Amino acid sequence: MVDEVIKIKRVYDRPTSDDGIRILVDRLWPRGISKDKAKADMWLRDIAPSSQLRKWFAHDQRKWEAFERKYEEELGNKRELLHRIKQIEKEKGIVTLLYSARDEEHNNAVVLSAMLRKA
Repeated sequence: MVDEVIKIKRVYDRPTSDDGIRILVDRLWPRGISKDKAKADMWLRDIAPSSQLRKWFAHDQRKWEAFERKYEEELGNKRELLHRIKQIEKEKGIVTLLYSARDEEHNNAVVLSAMLRKA
C-alpha cells in the first residue's frame, strides 16, 4: 500500500502533523483566516485557475466537468509550477494542497492533485 503523498485540505481545517508541506493553491487569500492560522508554508497563487475561469465556474457543480477540462488546459501552461510541487514532494515527502472552497469535491485542489498524481 502506498501512502498518500499529495493531500488536499481546506485551509480552515486545523493543521496536523501529517500535513507535511502546506501549499495554498488559491488565487485569492482566504477570507477570515490569518497567515498565522493558515500555517501555509507556501502560497502558489499562480497555479490557481485564472480569475476569468474562477469567476466563470463560481462553484456551480453543473459546470464541474467543463471546469476540470479548462483548468487542466491552464495547468498545461504551468509545467514549471507543477514540477516545483513534485520536486517539493520528492524532497520533503507529504504535500498538502490547501484550498478555501466549501465544496470538498468540486474545487481547484481536486483537479490539481489529480494532475500531480498523473505527472
